[in-house]
Amino acid sequence: MPRKYIILLAVTLGVIVLDQWTKYLVVRELTTQMEGKERLGERLAAMYSEPPPRGFTGMHYQPRRHIEISESFFRIRYLENPGAAWGMFRSMPPEARVPLFHVAIIGALILITFSFRKLTGTDPEEKWALWGLPLVLGGALGNYIDRIARAFVIDFLEVHWFDKATFPSFNIADAAICIGVGMLIVDSFVRKEKPAQAPTQA
Repeated sequence: MPRKYIILLAVTLGVIVLDQWTKYLVVRELTTQMEGKERLGERLAAMYSEPPPRGFTGMHYQPRRHIEISESFFRIRYLENPGAAWGMFRSMPPEARVPLFHVAIIGALILITFSFRKLTGTDPEEKWALWGLPLVLGGALGNYIDRIARAFVIDFLEVHWFDKATFPSFNIADAAICIGVGMLIVDSFVRKEKPAQAPTQA
């Protein structure tokens, strides 16, 4: 198998596993969804099956605590996002939002696959795209797993400034997408097409 496809598989699967594992830990430790469920199979079923109706908090899984990493700047708190990254489109009705996300992920898969196939995997200038594209793919698939399983994405990383200004909550998949997109922006400058030189005449 060519080296570039090994990188694609390793990075994509690595992001998906890390994303789903951290979401599992958040649901287990910060919500009541897995209370009384001792076996791993029961916990996974509670997380990946049809969610219960919304409770008094407005969420399907009821939070029971959060973790303050830095009281003024950063906390881990369970949140549900039925929209896209940073909560976009969350106010759309489900009958319009769900098909939109299906179309978006299919389009992203086609675009990433097309772009990745064009890479040689040996040109040093391709390194930003070689690693950036799998990060975006892994992040997109990580959040898509959430949407298929329960129609909302689990967010839990919350950056804030003394609770006066708060950055939209996000997760590992969101972070991978942002890092990957940043790398692709760098790639667009590094591998900018040079204008073809006119052939010299003898």
